[in-house]
Amino acid sequence: MMKLDPSNGVFSISALIALLMIELPVMAAPESQFPDISIPFGAESVGIDNVYYFHGQSGVPDQQNEGYTSNAGFVVTNKGVVVFDALGTPSLGAAMLKEIRKQTHLPVTHIIVSHYHADHVYGLQAFKAMTDAEVIAQKNTSVYISSPDAEERLKQRQNALAPWVNETTRVVLPDLTFKDELFLNSGNYQFKIYNAGPAHAPGDSMMMVEPGGVLFSGDIIQQGRVPFLNSAQVDTANWMKAIEKVKALNPVVLIPGHGKASTNVMEALNFTYGYLNFVREKMKNAVDNWTPFEEAYQSTDWSRYEGLPAFDASNKANAYRVYLDMEQQALGSE
Repeated sequence: MMKLDPSNGVFSISALIALLMIELPVMAAPESQFPDISIPFGAESVGIDNVYYFHGQSGVPDQQNEGYTSNAGFVVTNKGVVVFDALGTPSLGAAMLKEIRKQTHLPVTHIIVSHYHADHVYGLQAFKAMTDAEVIAQKNTSVYISSPDAEERLKQRQNALAPWVNETTRVVLPDLTFKDELFLNSGNYQFKIYNAGPAHAPGDSMMMVEPGGVLFSGDIIQQGRVPFLNSAQVDTANWMKAIEKVKALNPVVLIPGHGKASTNVMEALNFTYGYLNFVREKMKNAVDNWTPFEEAYQSTDWSRYEGLPAFDASNKANAYRVYLDMEQQALGSE
């Protein structure tokens, strides 16, 4: 180590600078912790002042889409930025923040999480590294976070989405949880956050932005892709009730968890509701008639859905999960 001689009470400025350069490592900028993405990425306006969203690609997360398969968004108030969801990799979270900075340099104050599935939350790690934002989620998210499913999903994504999800990727826990609803004021906007689960996940949340009438629905609504139902934590009956709740909110603009934002709200609602109802009806009929699952699946006309993204990856497993649920209900009613 370089030595300084303080015998005359005076340190050489140049020597001190040289010492600091040797002794202190150069600190990387926070965003450089996360590998860059190469896919097209940007924030889109929804036609309402100060409300933007990121439109993920349809399909399952893979190397081609770099994990960018879900939606997220943000609202710029005169006090700061409120974010909804954080996308599926820390790199995407860092890219979100860069896009937010193109609109404003006000601080990101809050991040509302629709649910804790991987494609919506791994980006929280970047926000925590680069902002002081408070993460808010429905309290039942703990059911998923503490389940084996969450750990297994992280391992799967570390393989499927390397280098954007890697050994340093971690699940960021919420700072604040709520039970039924939470109203948040930020400057000239109010954010009404509602519990919508258990439906797609144990801790489903959705957020209404006023003024503007913009609803961020999370995965309660999915447009133009086959929803994921293959989990014991999915409750399709409650999910359909949650969609009825969305109808009662009467949003002007709907930003689904997957798919394009739309002012044609009923079209998006009817798509998700219709898929759930169709699968439940077909599998219930099979169970009621003692039809084995494989036979029931093969005899069902899936043509209205088979051309959609995620059909091959999810549809059969979805149907089997619902079939098992219907079996359990039938046994419980006897």
